[in-house]
Amino acid sequence: MAEKSFRSTMREYVEAGLWAVALTFILRAFVIQAFRIPSESMVPTLLKGDFLFVNKFEYGPKIPFTHIRLPGFRPPRRGDVIVFQYPRNPHQDFIKRCIATGGETIEVRNKLVVVNGDTLREPYAIRTDPNTRPPGYEPRDNFGPYTLAPGELFMMGDNRDNSNDSRFWGPVKMDLVKGRAMFIYFSTDGNNALDAFGKIRVARLFRAIH
Repeated sequence: MAEKSFRSTMREYVEAGLWAVALTFILRAFVIQAFRIPSESMVPTLLKGDFLFVNKFEYGPKIPFTHIRLPGFRPPRRGDVIVFQYPRNPHQDFIKRCIATGGETIEVRNKLVVVNGDTLREPYAIRTDPNTRPPGYEPRDNFGPYTLAPGELFMMGDNRDNSNDSRFWGPVKMDLVKGRAMFIYFSTDGNNALDAFGKIRVARLFRAIH
């Protein structure tokens, strides 16, 4: 009798564990995923050492191991901070801000971003290099014009003079988009979470990302 009760208890534990694993997989694949900021390309919006949650449901989650995307609430919009697969290495995740979407024409003129002929007001962006690199030298400060095809996004880091983004390697196709950055749940000025003791940026905890 005791052995039967033990087996029943173990089966319940195993079933509960399997359900927990399945639920975690479903949430990570279709709803929400954690992400750590590894660089300074999104300063001042995001700092190296920020840990954030990404909403995968809003744009429509992709079915794992396929190119099929389920319906979402809305497509990406200009100004959204988005996590996506790096076009030159899809195994690597990047995070940048969407500056233009399909059908729009983007140009960078002496560091100012122009979309469809209008110069954008960008309070989130910083430029730390006082020098402006001339057209033809490299695309950092002068780029385009370039018209995005349907389903393409032009992504740029908020730290404009120190960001490897669409100016250098082109637009991001919607198929590579993972989701929109929601809020910071943890932040440390250490190299990783294990380095956090005494270095937690309390003021950044639970900060919404805009």
